[in-house]
Amino acid sequence: MERRRIGSLSVSVIGLGCNNFGMRLDAQATAAVLDASLEAGINFLDTADIYGGTKSEEFIGRWLGKHREQVVLATKFGSKVDEQRKGAAPAYIRRAVEDSLRRLGTDRIDLYQLHRPDPEVPIADTLGALDELVRAGKVRELGCSNFSQEQLREAEAAVKPGAARFMSVQNEYSLLHREPERDVLPECERKGLAFLPYFPLASGLLTGKYRKGRPFPPGTRITDGGRFSSFLSEERLARVESLIAFAELRGHTLLELAFSWLLARKSVASVIAGATSPAQVKSNAAAAGWQLTAAELAEVDRLLS
Repeated sequence: MERRRIGSLSVSVIGLGCNNFGMRLDAQATAAVLDASLEAGINFLDTADIYGGTKSEEFIGRWLGKHREQVVLATKFGSKVDEQRKGAAPAYIRRAVEDSLRRLGTDRIDLYQLHRPDPEVPIADTLGALDELVRAGKVRELGCSNFSQEQLREAEAAVKPGAARFMSVQNEYSLLHREPERDVLPECERKGLAFLPYFPLASGLLTGKYRKGRPFPPGTRITDGGRFSSFLSEERLARVESLIAFAELRGHTLLELAFSWLLARKSVASVIAGATSPAQVKSNAAAAGWQLTAAELAEVDRLLS
């Protein structure tokens, strides 16, 4: 599988999102998905301290062992674990990284990401504490998530000479959610930041499971009446149908289009895709090989406009 750069890190263009570990998958099922990822050429694992109520990091830690040198390990901090563990204050960062290192069973985190901006803490204070971790060898590169263009610029301006800075930003981005194109992606190109899309399949809409005029598969998070059910609008389903027709006319699947379209963006380093089975991992890994032409990209824009 092709690899791209996040600072000094070389990552597979499809990354494994580990948010299902500890929530929908137990330790054994987690290990099976992780084994399948390595077999498929995926070396980039993206988790967070809050995933699975800290179980995601713990399950990865049980598996990691002999595999440590084969993977690029990313995790996040800053979202609320509990009332005492949240935010981006320096004192908490020092605690959060030690907690993650212990759960992951490793001496370093390859990419340590601020999960979301903390309006109560100056970004200069956060970056100062993170720079200490890099200098101590506990963290290799820094990243952020859910940052706007303005927040990225504020963070860049707060970096002291010679200190570590954010090398990546992870935001939602897909064929059906194109907000980053307005300002965050251009900012990444200007500043040399790697962009990591999450929800690349629009919570399942871009898998091809949901078709206009056909029964929806039962038991999925979109059809169970939860917070994802609002994704199933007539307009979105119509767009999905046009994208399916576009891909199939060219001998490809909607899944291939969803991943390959994202990877046509210069700043995109790795597409973060979750998985609940080895088969799903293999399917995701195989979907990144379509090199869309400029004419095909323009046609997709026309279909989505």
